[in-house]
Amino acid sequence: MIKQRLAVLRSLMEARGVDACLVPTSDFHGSEYVAPYFKCRKFISGFTGSAGTAIITKKEACLWTDGRYFVQAARELEGTEFILMRMGEPDVPTVEEYLKSHLTAGQSLAFDGRVVSSAMGEKLENDLEGVNLVYDCDLVGDIWEDRPALTSKPAWILEEKWTGESASSKLARVRAKMEEAGANVHVLTSLDDIVWMLNLRGDDVPCNPVVLSYLVLTIDGGTLYVMD
Repeated sequence: MIKQRLAVLRSLMEARGVDACLVPTSDFHGSEYVAPYFKCRKFISGFTGSAGTAIITKKEACLWTDGRYFVQAARELEGTEFILMRMGEPDVPTVEEYLKSHLTAGQSLAFDGRVVSSAMGEKLENDLEGVNLVYDCDLVGDIWEDRPALTSKPAWILEEKWTGESASSKLARVRAKMEEAGANVHVLTSLDDIVWMLNLRGDDVPCNPVVLSYLVLTIDGGTLYVMD
């Protein structure tokens, strides 16, 4: 099954002029645990651990993970074509080193920029001189026909008797700091910060009572954007 998925992915890569595809383990907020919708790396590799990065080129497929998962990854990747890259072991290149040695100027690296941090994006841009970074496509998602939907479970407000402070009080304190800093708008993407500030709770991310959302806070108002 994994070999078939790789073949389909490579056909799509060929059609779109992509030489390598980077598939991390993340969601739009860099969460440690991700909901089923975001498990593209698991789908394309078969590796079920919570941490890992896959790279697929036209001729090779590799999976990086740390020492917690060496035994598990070796077992799950057996017979899939994926090469296990044991992070931190001698002579094992980092993701960036591997890409630098396998891509040349004029070639393309594709990834879903929504699940790659700006820090990693900047590092890739600096390390892969002359390589075209295609950051606005989700190639694995495009071939994942039965991809799970984003969660639709309702969020809820946690009572003040449990939080110890009302959301309006927290917002007032943040706005006071905004005024001190001369800021008119404060944008929050950290899920922990958002649910803390609004006394909001949800079930969108495994093991974390958060809601997939973004908050744009102004001095006299604000907008909460919730994934649907």
